[in-house]
Amino acid sequence: MDSRLSRATAITGIGQTEFSKRSGRSELRLAVEAVSAAIADAGLRPEDVDGLVTISTDSSAETDIARAMGIPDVRFFSRVHFGGGAACGIVQQAVLAVTSGVAKNVVVYRAFNERSGTRYGRSERGQPTGKGSEQIAAGWTNPFGLLTPASKVAMFAQRYMHEYGATSEDFGRVSVVDRKHAATNPAAWFYERPITLEEHQASPWIVEPLHLLDCCQESDGGVALVVSSAERAADAPHPSVLISAAAQGLSDDQYSMASFYRPLDDFVALPEMSLVAHQLYATSGLTPDDIGGAIIYDHFTPMVLPQLEALGFCGRGEAKDFIREGNLELDSRLPLNPNGGQLGEAYIHGVNGILEAVRQLRGVAVNQIDGLRNMVVTAGTTVPTSGLILSSE
Repeated sequence: MDSRLSRATAITGIGQTEFSKRSGRSELRLAVEAVSAAIADAGLRPEDVDGLVTISTDSSAETDIARAMGIPDVRFFSRVHFGGGAACGIVQQAVLAVTSGVAKNVVVYRAFNERSGTRYGRSERGQPTGKGSEQIAAGWTNPFGLLTPASKVAMFAQRYMHEYGATSEDFGRVSVVDRKHAATNPAAWFYERPITLEEHQASPWIVEPLHLLDCCQESDGGVALVVSSAERAADAPHPSVLISAAAQGLSDDQYSMASFYRPLDDFVALPEMSLVAHQLYATSGLTPDDIGGAIIYDHFTPMVLPQLEALGFCGRGEAKDFIREGNLELDSRLPLNPNGGQLGEAYIHGVNGILEAVRQLRGVAVNQIDGLRNMVVTAGTTVPTSGLILSSE
């Protein structure tokens, strides 16, 4: 993103449903509830909205959102691929639409019944290969048991442990912090249910070295946000949360869920996240030292460590030490996922984390970070990914 676009747009409204394991509603109903709440939070009416953006796998068509909401004219609509890797990329799409003048107020949404409906962590065994290039590529790895996201991430985690001396306990410390923050967040599924490191270690194996408590939730729910120009945001009901930078990254030998064909030196790095980080800092003019909190995509705990390294908060292989020193606590160097993250609050493909960053920068979060000015948000890793830096006025 061109530095001229930095802080030209803002997130003016946010909305969400409750997070559950069985919503009892259609995915379209969840999406409409979240979109309606976001538009109202921005102080707008449906007729003020002229753009809609979501993730490619979202089941709620833009036509149906517009019809249900009474949005008469949509001038811009777009979708971004690669599941959770698109979480921040869909905001970037909204930024580009607003700054180019194609749209004035763009709603970004994501809603699904991922626990009571289609479960993303299910095995792919027995499913037809299909004609798509990703399905064909999976045909080379499925016979070896790499049938779920967890099984593929486990390969990455094993190599990361071998290279840098990280342990299962290091991964568990991420889970403990997330659940600690979720325990004081009434919106979180695991509200009032913290865990200890001992409980993490005693939880069942899913795919070694991943315990059950290393894996994110499966959740039902919907979230939405509104992106407008910074000028329009000045008239919004809430303090402006400026989009200082937005970026996407797809790097060498990138595959979906795990890039097994990279050289061993790069196998336990995340060059796609490094590419995103470089763009975020170049666009915003900020450095890691300017970032006071982080929403790190925590679909699996081992993937938090290389993200911290790619974002420049510690050197390569040093994330385990950064975490052991307590740097992820609310009153520490880099408070992590104050809402509880996807392990503690909910898994809505990471978009709920963007809403938490907005609450933090408005100063109204339940686990408020003191003196916060800038917050980084990341999207899913081991796939082409994206990121944001959000800032207060």
